[in-house]
Amino acid sequence: MIEKVNPAHPDKVADCIAGALVDLAYQQQADPRIAVEVLAGHGLCTIIAETSVKFRRKDVVKIVRRIAGDLKVKLNVVPQDTYLAQNQSEGLRCGDNGIFKGVPLTKEEKTLSKIAREIYAEYPYDGKYVLDGKKLVICQSNADSAKLRATYEKAGYQVVVNPLGDWTGGTDVDTGATNRKLGSDMGHSVTGGGLQGKDLSKADVSINIYAFLQAQKTGKPVELSCAIGDATVDGKPYAEIVEVARAYIQKIGGFEKLAEWGLY
Repeated sequence: MIEKVNPAHPDKVADCIAGALVDLAYQQQADPRIAVEVLAGHGLCTIIAETSVKFRRKDVVKIVRRIAGDLKVKLNVVPQDTYLAQNQSEGLRCGDNGIFKGVPLTKEEKTLSKIAREIYAEYPYDGKYVLDGKKLVICQSNADSAKLRATYEKAGYQVVVNPLGDWTGGTDVDTGATNRKLGSDMGHSVTGGGLQGKDLSKADVSINIYAFLQAQKTGKPVELSCAIGDATVDGKPYAEIVEVARAYIQKIGGFEKLAEWGLY
């Protein structure tokens, strides 16, 4: 049993804005420090960013409008906490306490990820999907419900499409917030730390990505933990784990791309 949302879901819209701001920070500094929270809905986008870079308001507004449409932007940018900044003063060290879990993707997760992308390619609007064995629940806004039902019944699924009827979706229907769709981002690898809106020094990003990739490589679950300030994790310098995560982010096209679909 698994749930997936697409990039137009309000929570993913918030994630994408946060991811785009992290991308913007990396354009300004090689290794910025940034943590972004976004709340978007009903005509307003509120952004709080703790960061080592200086954002121009017009650049932030441009990102919001590109991703979320014509929302008013309330922006609060503050420096990173002094004590947190000191943690990285002598090289990369874990930027948080936490536990992290990587789990090999199941066939069901891979299948639903494929279905979600298929539907979104035809209907690039707010949508959520659940797969439970052969039962497929599709909630897709601005879609031809009858066509969706016929397509996936033909593929052998017991299909439920838009049980409350057709709907429009988007941030005028539902408010979106960063890191509220951890299951959709991480599948059964979900832990307490969210992937979105943070730089690579943050363990929530780098160790989660590292553990996920290790699990796919070995075919076995991977469980790790760290304390803020740790220089090594899983017997490796933390800087090496950061570089594994950096290579993954670069391969998929950046932090906004990570925000669109998560890790699978």
